[in-house]
Amino acid sequence: MLVNDFLENSARRYPDKIALICEDRRWSYAEIESMANRLAHALLDHGVQRGDRVAIYLPNSLETVVGIFATLKAGGIFTVVNATTKLDKLTYILNNCRATALITGGRGSKLANKVRAAVPSLKFAVLCDAEVPDGDGLLSFDAIQRDYTDERPPRVNIDIDLACLIYTSGSTGEPKGVMSTHANMVAAASSIIEYLHNVPEDIVINVLPLSFDYGLYQLLMVFKFGGTLVLEKSFAYPAAVLKRMGRERVTGFPGVPTIFAILLQMDLSKFDLSSLRYITNTAAALPVSHILQLREKFPHATLYSMYGLTECKRVSYLPPEELDHRPGSVGIAIPNTEVWIVDEEGNRVGPGVVGELVIRGSHVMQGYWEKPEETAKVYRPGRYPAERILYSGDLFKMDEDGFLYFVGRKDDIIKSRGEKVAPKEVENVLYALDGVVEAAVVGVPDPILGQAIKAFVVPAEGRTLTERDVLRHCAAHLEDYMMPKYVEFRDSLPKTSSGKIKKTGLR
Repeated sequence: MLVNDFLENSARRYPDKIALICEDRRWSYAEIESMANRLAHALLDHGVQRGDRVAIYLPNSLETVVGIFATLKAGGIFTVVNATTKLDKLTYILNNCRATALITGGRGSKLANKVRAAVPSLKFAVLCDAEVPDGDGLLSFDAIQRDYTDERPPRVNIDIDLACLIYTSGSTGEPKGVMSTHANMVAAASSIIEYLHNVPEDIVINVLPLSFDYGLYQLLMVFKFGGTLVLEKSFAYPAAVLKRMGRERVTGFPGVPTIFAILLQMDLSKFDLSSLRYITNTAAALPVSHILQLREKFPHATLYSMYGLTECKRVSYLPPEELDHRPGSVGIAIPNTEVWIVDEEGNRVGPGVVGELVIRGSHVMQGYWEKPEETAKVYRPGRYPAERILYSGDLFKMDEDGFLYFVGRKDDIIKSRGEKVAPKEVENVLYALDGVVEAAVVGVPDPILGQAIKAFVVPAEGRTLTERDVLRHCAAHLEDYMMPKYVEFRDSLPKTSSGKIKKTGLR
């Protein structure tokens, strides 16, 4: 199976069913299939060949969805670049993957011409917001939809061909392109659909960028099981999103901790969320206090606490029936996946011992685009010849029953007074303090301690917290060496485009 089969199969089974709702417009599977076929023919007609990279630089939109599937139908490899990415980073990504085509909008031909001048490999750009004259390397999305056939192009790829590059931040500061084959992505989507028990009747809302793997997979999964996707540009207006959820009878709501922190401050009684069947969380582990509050806010919805990373999409999920017994756990391996924990010498460790999580499965991606040294650090030899397994770079421990508990990033561990401190443990204590909406803990240089612990706290609106309140609470719940030396209050914390708290901006 190929990723483009998700759309093609659903268009065959449910041609008239609404596949996508975006900005109060609706499109059926048959309509999106036709639009993707037309754009695929245009890509082929202008020089896209099997294995070429096509960059999509757009916000969440119909055109982004069509661009993804059109690229796959043309035999290409798509990469969605966050619409807020600045020109210098955009050109770096396009040059790094040597993109053949760019699908963009918003700033139109001016931006496209700047990018084309800086990216020698770029043959042409498709503009989604303007009519453009033929012959200057700029094509109009609307004109393509008028002029090209909607017949399906010949199938050229097989499942071990690359389907996607997802760019993620690198240790050097340069983005790294995570390479995913069709087989990787089909395996990941199938596994997640299995444990979420998705059915064609599911209506999933996505407020996360399609450039973020968590957001992208909402589209891919929904199109695979034949559901309906409600696509939002962002979560900038929470009340509007919640009204949309009620109006569209949304059954699935994927989010990240920063989104749920906002919801926990809102009065949800004015919104009809009775259709909500499940909520999912990943990107970062939810504090236990937030899990308990979410269950009160959404009493009819099943909460799935999960863990994943771009290099393999998803690693684990906590079966909902275990939430009361192990609220701090991110669960067990997803279907068709094997995980274990190793020490610094690579030896497997037993229950309760902290070590690095290792992942084995058909969803483990191929490595970083043209970065063999970076790839070799995390993709290492496995059980069989030529097999590679993924070393996550994240520290975990496992209980006697095999349930996983996230401790922290290996490079986030704070060494204070000669002791190792996991920021996550301190953050969980901070979140348990009434009035704390967001918290982050980092290590800062200290001539005596080596590293001192600094806590950043965002109080709830209308709440007054003092440094004394925070330190008194910490002293009651933490060992001495884990106590913050500094507490700084902020109105908000810096975030990545995927909604994670960005600690590099705090250190």
